[in-house]
Amino acid sequence: MSQKWNKTWALDHALPIGPQLHKILRERIVRNDLSPGSKISESEVAKNYSISRQPVREAFIKLSEEGLIEIRPQRSTIVRKIDCAAVLDARFVREAVEADIVKLLAKQSDPVLVVELRAQLDLQQSVAIDNPLRFIRLDERFHRTLAEAANKTNAWKFVEGLKSQMDRVRFLSLSQFPMRKLIAQHKAIVDGIAEGSVGHAEAAIRVHLNEILTDLPEIQTTNPGIFNEPEELPKPTDYTILEET
Repeated sequence: MSQKWNKTWALDHALPIGPQLHKILRERIVRNDLSPGSKISESEVAKNYSISRQPVREAFIKLSEEGLIEIRPQRSTIVRKIDCAAVLDARFVREAVEADIVKLLAKQSDPVLVVELRAQLDLQQSVAIDNPLRFIRLDERFHRTLAEAANKTNAWKFVEGLKSQMDRVRFLSLSQFPMRKLIAQHKAIVDGIAEGSVGHAEAAIRVHLNEILTDLPEIQTTNPGIFNEPEELPKPTDYTILEET
């Protein structure tokens, strides 16, 4: 494993090791710090962190189940290429879940929630255009806030477990990250909730989560060797304001 370990990926030995290690390795893969095709060694990870191999083995198993690494018994463990089919499936599930979440919020619009969401929009607007990593953290907070407000925290945790391949695509696109466009889409979602308009809110979240279908072909082209065989991508849906339900 050629990548250097640094404080960004440090363990806190006062806390349970296994969950931390899984999170660190997952984040390194998602951020392309451990790139597709690179080898990762159970013994080397254990040595770098001065821990036993058992929590490393458990982290590797979880990462394998998430489709992020391939464990080859008696040979090597490698970081998998991005699976386009998994990206599209995760996007499909996420759209279905989050569309229902914003519909629930629009049906019973909460002024306190709207104030919080607009404050988050202000924070997003304040992020420098050259700091997309900061925006990604705020974006995660925004979507998690929607789920929590609708009492769908467990549903959001389920979505988080599915979307690792989507997140890998996001980090590959940092150089042309459309922050201002995404903020405008967030604002449309909040406006729909604030107005109590189920149709506006649902259409806005669906437009937002279709964005990856527009970006993915270019990302595939500019990152050869990162993806599995290209999928035939569905075209983004041209959502108009949906009928009020």
